Amino acid sequence: MFDTPDESEILRLAMDHIADIGPYSAEASYLEADGDLVPSPRNRKSHALAVDRRVRELAGQDGPVTVPGRPWGQALGLRGLEELHGYLVVTARSRPTEAQRSLLATLVRHTAAALSVAVAHRRRREEALELHRLKEERAALQRQLIAVVAELAYQRAVHALMADVAAAGSGEEAVTCALHKLTGLPALVEDRFGRLRSWTGPDRPDPYPEPDPVRQDELLHAVAREAGPVQIKDRLITLVRPHGEILGMLALVDPQGEADEHTVLALEQAATSLALELAHLRNLAEVELRLHRELADDLLAGTDATSAYARSEAVGHDLHRSHYIVVVQWADRTADDSFAQIVGRVASAVGMRSLLTRRSDHVVLVADDRPHARALYEALALETGTPSGTIGVSAPCDSPDDIPQRYQEAQRALEVRRHSRKRYGMTFFEELGLYRILGPGNDYRELEAFVHEWLGQLIDYDARHQAVMVETLARYFDCGGNYDETAASLAIHRSTLRYRLQRIRDISGNDLANVEDRLNLQVATRVWKIVLGGSG
Repeated sequence: MFDTPDESEILRLAMDHIADIGPYSAEASYLEADGDLVPSPRNRKSHALAVDRRVRELAGQDGPVTVPGRPWGQALGLRGLEELHGYLVVTARSRPTEAQRSLLATLVRHTAAALSVAVAHRRRREEALELHRLKEERAALQRQLIAVVAELAYQRAVHALMADVAAAGSGEEAVTCALHKLTGLPALVEDRFGRLRSWTGPDRPDPYPEPDPVRQDELLHAVAREAGPVQIKDRLITLVRPHGEILGMLALVDPQGEADEHTVLALEQAATSLALELAHLRNLAEVELRLHRELADDLLAGTDATSAYARSEAVGHDLHRSHYIVVVQWADRTADDSFAQIVGRVASAVGMRSLLTRRSDHVVLVADDRPHARALYEALALETGTPSGTIGVSAPCDSPDDIPQRYQEAQRALEVRRHSRKRYGMTFFEELGLYRILGPGNDYRELEAFVHEWLGQLIDYDARHQAVMVETLARYFDCGGNYDETAASLAIHRSTLRYRLQRIRDISGNDLANVEDRLNLQVATRVWKIVLGGSG
């Protein structure tokens, strides 16, 4: 029994040898486990419930056990120095002698001693296992602590690096450079419209693809819905949006999806630094834009040259050069700050240096050189996605004192273009010809008298009959006297046009075939349409 550490095996050996020391039978045995007595599988099935109940009633003491057909029975506790290890239940066919009881007591003591040794071995094994578990747990906690310390150190390093970048004010390129060094992935910054501002790392597309406004808006909304960086195709993207306003997009090119939590942390810290940088640049741009606008507003309203030159130098604009006033109006765009920013950005892209301001329905550029005949209009049409825009350009002005008058010239050029057959495009005041004398500054009373003299009867007729005789005549002249083109532009039949022109001759008493009448009528219709706004 002392050679085995198995407690169940010890009980088996004891039960197997009970019969060798007297008239005994091993009725049952029990092992103590966690305060309970667990019966051995070798226990006899007959009378098992009664024996089990009796053993538990003894509560650790020795005592008699009654089993039918057995005149003698005893439950013997298997005790160690301080605890009960189990029970051995022994019955006999006849009452044992004193010597036989002594042998049984010896067997019980040896069994209890062997159990004490086995229990001690088992507890040492359990303690060793527990100690090993605790060591493993401590090692795991140490590894976790080391990882946390390393993580915190990495976070502090990333935060310190990005804080230094932000404090240096080196711009987007410094941010993408730092992010590329931290992650090993190509880093890039795009503005909110999808145009590249900075790229650090290999594999930069050349040329960089032009953004699609619709897809760009969908991309921004998809990223904005998430709480952190988002993997979209081959890029891990986060938005740069201080105070909720999207100023741009920071991304890592990660086609294999290798970004881990450290990469995400670096990207988020870089986005925070970039937000500070872009917000600062935005504030500077707004201050500069406000100063430019205030100067442009004063120049258009009229200001003294000395003050104008000093203020223009302060904002970095050379007002000593010859300037042109450019007025921009787009049919489907209000002249708000957003449209003004588009006009300013496009003007810079086509090489125009200018001061910019806006009015309720148009944007004004005070440009230091003559604009290209088509570049600004075509670039704005591409940027806005529609050609429905009109641009008027003044004659050159060599002094700030001339700017208010040149502003009126640019407006006149825009109005003439808007009321012409091809209403969209760019018109220079110098190219207006006859229409230059119809601009602001002339005597409107004389112009109204002239219109009344040549068109008064037609205007009155239209007012009485809700007709469009004056408009028909104006469109006829606009189309160069071409019947088919005029009829098509008015959406009427050719015979209807012939009828109207005959009625015009009858009502006005003027002959369209007469050179003088034709010239005066054409000028009158242009004055009526452009200067007087087509009013009665």
